[in-house]
Amino acid sequence: MENYKKYKRVFVIVIDSMGIGAMPDSKDFGDVGVDTLGHIAEKMYEKGEKEGVDIDKRFYIPNLKKLGLTNLKPIVGVDGEEIPDGYYLKMYETSRGKDTMTGHWEMMGINTTKPFITFTETGFPPELISELEKRTGREIIGNKSASGTEILEELGEQEINEGKLIVYTSADSVLQICGNEETMGVETLYKYCEIARELTMRDEWRVGRVIARPYTGQKKGEFVRTSNRHDYALKPTGLTALNSLKDAGYDVISVGKINDIFVGEGITESNRSKSSVHGMEQTIEIAKRDFTGLCFVNLVDFDALWGHRRDPIGYGQEIERFDEKLGQLLPLLGDEDLLMITADHGNDPTYTGTDHTRECVPLVMYSKSFVENGKLDDTKTFATIGATIADNFNVDMPKNTIGDSILQKLR
Repeated sequence: MENYKKYKRVFVIVIDSMGIGAMPDSKDFGDVGVDTLGHIAEKMYEKGEKEGVDIDKRFYIPNLKKLGLTNLKPIVGVDGEEIPDGYYLKMYETSRGKDTMTGHWEMMGINTTKPFITFTETGFPPELISELEKRTGREIIGNKSASGTEILEELGEQEINEGKLIVYTSADSVLQICGNEETMGVETLYKYCEIARELTMRDEWRVGRVIARPYTGQKKGEFVRTSNRHDYALKPTGLTALNSLKDAGYDVISVGKINDIFVGEGITESNRSKSSVHGMEQTIEIAKRDFTGLCFVNLVDFDALWGHRRDPIGYGQEIERFDEKLGQLLPLLGDEDLLMITADHGNDPTYTGTDHTRECVPLVMYSKSFVENGKLDDTKTFATIGATIADNFNVDMPKNTIGDSILQKLR
């Protein structure tokens, strides 16, 4: 390994769930013909056509286009850039899964061979629910796959008035618990989630995350989920590129739910976001600071608000809002900065059900110092990201991690 550092600061921004087309093994995961970004663009184009919007404004992502995203992924209504500013490639997922933790862990070098368990169709088993009721002292209601906002409308009043506990899941490998901040209190909710996390460490109940979902309001129509959400994730199954960076004395700054996904492993500073727009605003402020290392960002609204709720227009408009903020970030990046934009899985909002979709993801890279640009060879793993970052800072990837650096291809 050469003893040098090419970039002083690396920014990795994960547009949560923005896949760009089916993986070769997508059928094994129940996903046929899925294409998150492609199908969103089609719906945005159709909407704009009906409304008489100029063709170049129907899905307006000028900054992503300028960096080369639409050269990598041709989409309806948006031409490719003649001379893009960035490099771009497609990444395939090695791990067996299509969830947030699996995708992010793989980016930093972990190959997950055993998928996390989901309880979407059946709810949680009676044995788990009984044990959770015994440990919390509350009767559990819900226990099904549901939208967080919908289950509050259905059961929020009952939880408040009768002292019950709303437990639900989704298409992800998660156990979620609601708690009213005014009647239950956030700390009590967190305690219940810690109990649930302990119980779901068992192999037969092993979920990726337990999530505290605090809310305010006292009756239907008034319930609002707050930003005091907290994720209790499993620890990564091994060391990652983040650990290597931190151990070598570099900054590892997280934005959004990155800290929760890695359970603080390898993180030196954590910033909690209220929304994807807020996450980009935080990233913009961090870009104004002097640091040496990695800023790792997850923007969850694409997935949580639009993908799972099967709202392609809302998703498309969220991408446009991201592009606007990207336009504010780019001028703050200098010759010693590297920007990497990617995704962790797909969540095609035009597909059946509410689950994530098994898809390839983009990797779009930009630095002001680039003198070349264009398409790079596709990679067989998301771990390209972690390996490239480790190479840049001259640190070794931990033992048993995967991925090869493409740093030398960035000129």
